[in-house]
Amino acid sequence: MPLRRSPYLQMHLCVLLWGFTAILGKLISVSALPLVFWRMLIVCLCLAVWPRVWRQLAQLPLRALLACSGVGLLVTLHWLCFYAAVKLANASVAATCMALGPVFLALIEPRLSGRRLNGKELLFALLAVPGVAMVVGGIPAQMHGGFWLGVASALFAAVFSIGNKRLAMELPALAMTAIEMATGAIALALLLPLWGRLGDRLAWPDPADAALLLVLAVACTLFPFALSLVALRRISAFSAMLAVNLEPVYAVTLAALLLGEQRQLDTLFYLGVLTILSAVFFHTWWQRAHPPAAGLLQEAIGAGAAKEST
Repeated sequence: MPLRRSPYLQMHLCVLLWGFTAILGKLISVSALPLVFWRMLIVCLCLAVWPRVWRQLAQLPLRALLACSGVGLLVTLHWLCFYAAVKLANASVAATCMALGPVFLALIEPRLSGRRLNGKELLFALLAVPGVAMVVGGIPAQMHGGFWLGVASALFAAVFSIGNKRLAMELPALAMTAIEMATGAIALALLLPLWGRLGDRLAWPDPADAALLLVLAVACTLFPFALSLVALRRISAFSAMLAVNLEPVYAVTLAALLLGEQRQLDTLFYLGVLTILSAVFFHTWWQRAHPPAAGLLQEAIGAGAAKEST
């Protein structure tokens, strides 16, 4: 099969599946809080039946467990904001906001790593600003709240991706994922008494939602996570970064084809999407000429694998 032989096809399949997460978020009728809870719980249960995961967990020191738990809380906040953006706006808006993740990475990573902000990285971030303005101007006023939640989602994704990158240098990926997902599920369960104040409640999803949640957790989370690790062994960092940057393109296209969201959005929105993606791809090409900055690849991959992933 071509898919088994081509790591490029494998990587693009992963990105396409991550692009479906926004579509599924729109199709699933439950609100963001229970949606994220069920997604994380299902992933945990799937990993719990994998003996290799338990062997990896048994070898982790307490410090590593606490670090992964902290990142897991950031993942939870990212997903809550992302799916709230999907619900309050639509899948296209939420997916477009995730394209701002590399912009935030360019601004935040230097501060956290203790190096000075590069002037070209700042220029790259500024290039995305007109695109953000056009996106806001191209959506109905009632979607603005969803847009800003999407921006917050991209910010949380950038921060947790930096944490994942550092932890991935030392810890096994499956164990990291299990701890992060379990932390999120437990945290949301502990906050269950507060759900009512937010207008939410925990209930068993109906059969249609249960099926979609299973697809979201398995087909759009665990499967692409494992497949991306296989593909990354055989392709360059640049090729992988290009593929990951296509996720908003896939998501917006799928939203138009499957949900007809183009009828809700102005031409200015799509010009904004094009502007933001142009800035992102410009930075990707610039990274190719400056290999030390290519470490951001693992952060981008980590963001998608954790969804994700958006």
